[in-house]
Amino acid sequence: MAKEWILNSVMNRFQLNFKRNVGPTSESIRKCAPKTVEEWEEYYFKNVKSKDHITKLGKKLYVKITEVVQAKLDGITEQDCIEYLINLVIHRTFDGYITEIETIYGQLEKILEIKIEPAPDDWDRLFTVDFFIY
Repeated sequence: MAKEWILNSVMNRFQLNFKRNVGPTSESIRKCAPKTVEEWEEYYFKNVKSKDHITKLGKKLYVKITEVVQAKLDGITEQDCIEYLINLVIHRTFDGYITEIETIYGQLEKILEIKIEPAPDDWDRLFTVDFFIY
């Protein structure tokens, strides 16, 4: 799990999985409509991006992890972690709350002329639902 999380996080951070790097995967797999993973693999490497291209991206990911990320990790202090969490929990939560009021309640309720309710915490955590309308 930890390895997958690191690979995924770094890949996303450096946008190695973006369309410009790996092609339009969702669109391509629908177009291919494969019955097996082997059929999809063959189609992808022939029609979307080459295996050599993906291999080069994998090597780039390795460099990002072993050189860039490792150097950044070495520079993180305990105080950095404490300050980050305080900023996240206090300042970013407050900023999000103000934005929520100004955009959702402040504008959409006026436009729609209907009451928008905050979602219960379990909806937010389980389904990523912030608001709802009866």
